[in-house]
Parts: sequence; structure tokens; C-alpha cells
Amino acid sequence: MSDVSTWTEDRVELLKKLWNDGLSASQIAGELGGVTRNAVIGKVHRLGLSGRAKTQSVSASAVRPRKPAASRTSPAFNAAAHVRGSAALAPQIRAQPEPRAEPRMELLDPDVVVPFSERVTIMELKENMCRWPMGDPTHADFRFCGLKTDSGVPYCGYHCRIAYQPAGDRRREQERRAQQQASRA
Repeated sequence: MSDVSTWTEDRVELLKKLWNDGLSASQIAGELGGVTRNAVIGKVHRLGLSGRAKTQSVSASAVRPRKPAASRTSPAFNAAAHVRGSAALAPQIRAQPEPRAEPRMELLDPDVVVPFSERVTIMELKENMCRWPMGDPTHADFRFCGLKTDSGVPYCGYHCRIAYQPAGDRRREQERRAQQQASRA
């Protein structure tokens, strides 16, 4: 609740002047300081200042016939010119992106393609199914991959490539990390 003493006679006069000059309630609140936009609106209503200064008085006889408005779909439509009020709510019209050609499946590397999984629960998991966990084990939608595996391997071909990396790659990665840590020290 605002303090009653914030509306001194000088501040009320300034409020009236700024309101009649056409400033918004937010702008007036900023000019006055110490009051909110809502406090300004409330005071304006209590003072009965509903009328605003008009930029141009137009008599009924001076009204010119209007041109038909361009439809929103026509190329002549300018969204920025048709916005009333705050420009922050104006529609942002962007050019549509060029359609991209669909990738051809025969060009994709089989190591990049992620196979569809069966997504089985632990109760549905059989001996020859992939045991790669999918999701968070604490959630009800937790599942295992479930694709067919080679005998003696717990994962399908795709998940084997992720789980079992060549030792040389791991060694190079460990050496690279050790060099980075040594350079930081």
C-alpha cells in the first residue's frame, strides 16, 4: 500500500500535467519516482482525469474515406504499421527458411544411425536381449534397449561400440587429459 503522504499538491499537479501531455502511467511513475504505475492509475481515476490530450482533433465532416486495408496474407501487409499499443507485443514476421533436402539413407554411416530399441522392462528382458539402460532408473519409464544380441555379449552392436572402445583410443584420451592438467599446474 502506498503512503498517503506521497501525493503532495506539487506531485498531484505534476501528475495532472504529465497525464494531459499524454504520458503513460508507467512513464509518469518513472518521472514522479516512489510510486508504481498502478498507484498513478488509481490516482488518475480518483481525480477523474479520464480524458487525454488528443494529438489531432478530427471533426466528423473532415473524416476522409479510408483505403481498404491489406490483408495479413498479402505481400503489401506491413505488420509494424498495423500494430496498436506496445510494440513489444507486435508480431515478429520472419522469412521462412529454405526447405532442406531429406538426407538419403544410403549415404549415412551405419555407426551414426541409432537403431530403434524394443524398450523392455527388466521383467521382459531375455538372455539374448541388449541390456543397455535407457532413462533414469528411479523413474517408472526406465527401460532397457532389448534389441537382439550376439551370444555372450550383453549389448547390441550399436551399444557395444559405445561400451567397448579400443584400448589405444582410451590411452590417447588419458594422455591428453594428463597433458592438459600438467599445463594448468
